[in-house]
Amino acid sequence: MSEIIVDVKNLTKQYGKQMALDGVSFQIKKGSIVGLIGPNGAGKTTIMKIMGGLAFPTSGELSMYGASDEKGLDHARTRMSFMIETPYEKDKMTAYENLEKQRLQKGIPDKKRIEEVLEIVNLTDTGKKIVKNFSLGMRQRLGLANALMGKPEFMVLDEPINGLDPEGIVEIRELFRKLNKEEDITMVISSHILSELSLLCTDYIFINHGQIKGVFTADELKAACSEYYHIDTDNNEKASAILTGNCGIDKVEVLEDGSLRIYQGFDDIRNISKTLYENGIIPIELSKNEVNLEDYYMKMVQSS
Repeated sequence: MSEIIVDVKNLTKQYGKQMALDGVSFQIKKGSIVGLIGPNGAGKTTIMKIMGGLAFPTSGELSMYGASDEKGLDHARTRMSFMIETPYEKDKMTAYENLEKQRLQKGIPDKKRIEEVLEIVNLTDTGKKIVKNFSLGMRQRLGLANALMGKPEFMVLDEPINGLDPEGIVEIRELFRKLNKEEDITMVISSHILSELSLLCTDYIFINHGQIKGVFTADELKAACSEYYHIDTDNNEKASAILTGNCGIDKVEVLEDGSLRIYQGFDDIRNISKTLYENGIIPIELSKNEVNLEDYYMKMVQSS
């Protein structure tokens, strides 16, 4: 059984009258890559800040590496690294100088570690270029380099691929896989690029309005992201009534553009098409698809 290294129980965080987190509970297992998914203001950053000791819960319990008291949590955080919101850096310093400053502050004795992490994040050729002149993607890479300095066992990363071009996104994705498999680093990643999370994560936590809406393994999410038929006709309103009344379809989902989705009747799709036609409905599109992570996310947000 995998070791549980983060255990969150009924966590709440209130700012004045605003409830940022409302009874949040989840676990993170060693060796996993967890996608933390939700819209802006959902509570993602608040969770990461509490884990990093940058904010404190109003109530509930946070346990990391078996510790839940303040001293124990501080010790647990020495095994972790955090890149939350804007990566820390000094604009008038080079990448190397920034990491040297962090090395000294963190008490890391090996100066060679700077060159190692710069190579890992592909910033070895920045030379004397100061951070002020870095692109957003380069700043993200520097933030990752800083997070890797202490050889963490667990990384918490807020939008780590923000600003990267497609090639850079692929490189960082492969880097995360390598760190996870070869270095056994557990990760929590918040990102709006859901297509990337779907290629990387072993587990997913969906949050909205400060509440957990779903916790899934990759296999469980795949099962939840069911297949469907997309149907568009010359009269979708009448087609919906025929599907439920004549074809035995329990539920017809009407999309914003008026087209339809059904999640059953796949084995009888020819008869469904025939029934529509016989009732004066002309099918324009009838295609089988699969709900992906972005579809599931949008459905979760709209239903919250």
